[in-house]
Amino acid sequence: MPFGNLGNLNTDDPFPIDPDAPIEEQQLTARALLVGCGLGAVIAASNVYLGLKTGWTFGASLFGSIFGFAILKPLSTAAPRYLGGGYFGPKENNVCQSAATAAGSLGLLFTSGFPAAYQLGLLGASPADDIGRLFTFTICCAFFGLSFSVPLRKFYILKLKLVFPSSVAAAYTIQSLHVGKSAAADAKKKTKALIISFCCAITLRVVSEYAPGLLWDWHIFYALSRVGWTGIISAESWGWIWEWTPAFIGCGMLTGINTSYSFLGGSFLAWAVVGPAIVSMGKAFGIPMDDGVPGYMNYDDMSLTDPINHPSPRYWLVWPGTLMLLCTSFAEVACNSKTLFLAARNAMHTMLGRFRMFSGDDDAKDAIFDPVPEEERVPLWLWGSVLLTSIVITCIVMGVQFGQNVGVTLLAILFAFLFSFIGCESSGRTNINPVTSIGNASQLIFGGLGKGRGYSVQRGELLNTLSGLLALGAAEQASDMIGDLKTSHLIRASPRAVFMAQLCGAIVSIFMAAGIYVVFSIAYPCINSLEFTTCSFPTPDVQSWRAVSVAVSSTTLPIPPSSGYTAIGLGIAAVLSVVVKYYVVPPKYHAWVPNFNAIGIGFIMNVCTYPLAMFFGSTIAFVWRTKFFPSYQMYCYAIAAGFIAGEGLGGIVNAVLTIAGVSGAVYGTTVGCPGGVYCG
Repeated sequence: MPFGNLGNLNTDDPFPIDPDAPIEEQQLTARALLVGCGLGAVIAASNVYLGLKTGWTFGASLFGSIFGFAILKPLSTAAPRYLGGGYFGPKENNVCQSAATAAGSLGLLFTSGFPAAYQLGLLGASPADDIGRLFTFTICCAFFGLSFSVPLRKFYILKLKLVFPSSVAAAYTIQSLHVGKSAAADAKKKTKALIISFCCAITLRVVSEYAPGLLWDWHIFYALSRVGWTGIISAESWGWIWEWTPAFIGCGMLTGINTSYSFLGGSFLAWAVVGPAIVSMGKAFGIPMDDGVPGYMNYDDMSLTDPINHPSPRYWLVWPGTLMLLCTSFAEVACNSKTLFLAARNAMHTMLGRFRMFSGDDDAKDAIFDPVPEEERVPLWLWGSVLLTSIVITCIVMGVQFGQNVGVTLLAILFAFLFSFIGCESSGRTNINPVTSIGNASQLIFGGLGKGRGYSVQRGELLNTLSGLLALGAAEQASDMIGDLKTSHLIRASPRAVFMAQLCGAIVSIFMAAGIYVVFSIAYPCINSLEFTTCSFPTPDVQSWRAVSVAVSSTTLPIPPSSGYTAIGLGIAAVLSVVVKYYVVPPKYHAWVPNFNAIGIGFIMNVCTYPLAMFFGSTIAFVWRTKFFPSYQMYCYAIAAGFIAGEGLGGIVNAVLTIAGVSGAVYGTTVGCPGGVYCG
């Protein structure tokens, strides 16, 4: 993903030291942790909302960098030292941003595996009844990835010099806020842009709930069908609706045209070509939406009554989408197998060397120069004790609360560690962390293990779901930790301070992610149940996760043959695209190779509003960057971050209004909604 002008900048070495900057005596401060964790809590809430909408979540790096500066810089000059005043520099800003990153993570646990488990009846009656188990399981995922990724810093950042685009963007943003003759003026402009975009997004999200057909969703094709163009109603049936979603317009501004165009291309292929084709051939079946509107159909049903002979188009398309995700991830691993092997060997080398148990050739390790002073590095006893404690807690929780034996849990932790290399490697090279695919891959392994041990179908589904979630959580946390260490490397901050900030942020993420999920589950019970024909949240990751869980645990695969053959064909195409990218296409043209991860998500996503919005946002950003680069560099990240966080927080407000009984569904208007039925 392109971020500003990073391709033409040195992203390997630390920034030059500013001779005029005061010395930052303290980087890890209470004010930085409090503000960072608070900002991360906002992103955590946003990520649960965004994840349930599209299966994608976004880091808090840019939001924490800019908003942290906006809060702490005025405080540092206006307040006395005992109330949080004193010099605020880029290194402390990095600590604030790191706390925000960790506090905003782990939302994917509750937008993928857990809703799937409830849909399959594997856990309690509702998330509210299981809140204790949700908290303890999140604790298992919160610290493991943070700790074991610390010794990988030398390999990924100092030796391989991977870019980590989001982390570099955060570093350059922090640098521009603090360093330079125009830093103060630029900081005010960026802060103002972020606050305005944030306020606009949250206001639109809340107000539009009371007039969704006018302010949020534009059902253009339904309106055309009502004025005489009756055949166009099929476009409405297949989900082609325009939505004014600031979050996904902002996402498109950040992700760039490769991902967003591939996403839209996948949606078009699935929901405008393949879907209509399989319905016309009698391979999939819809349900009439409104008998008064001929041709108006519901193709979103996920009923499993007869999934092989009478599937819905949505169910049929889940399998090709899921296989594309898995094949793309495995192909990426295979094409980078040498690098991943070296990363694993280097990690073992480092850990064994610390214990003085390694007697081999140390040239490779010693050849890596570390610019960080010894006292600012994360010591073995610190990350090692966190790792050991988290492993012990995970074994206890999985055994006591979920009935899983210690051996299986340790094996799940081992695979979580190995799969995390995929996440770190992918994030460092492409800025995409395929954590859902990593979790699905772990599901496949433990699904086979459950069958080998003779587990019942339900127990096997629970085993592969929880093991997959452990891998997902570890990969997400490890990638966040390495990314923040990249930012600290560029601005010469302390890795130890960043590690401590991440630990504090992880504690916040445990309660925020699980708590917000419970709030959404109460407001929108359709998230965790298959009994509802429509839902405000498409939950694409949940569909994929449930499909894999059922497939690997069932005695027979519940896949329509035509869907399976199509999945195999598109899976092969996904593998070939990755191979061609690495072995045929020069690196400078990689941005033009279709992203099959995004194409796969387009198949799983049952609405086309989000790919359209991301396409719109990325196109705006591309033109903006091409024609007006200085203003793009000044405002793009800030506006996009404000849009994403604002809509996410607005979604939380709407959930609270729904629980309170004063939502748009009660007091809103249906003008502009199909059939006069509320469409918020």
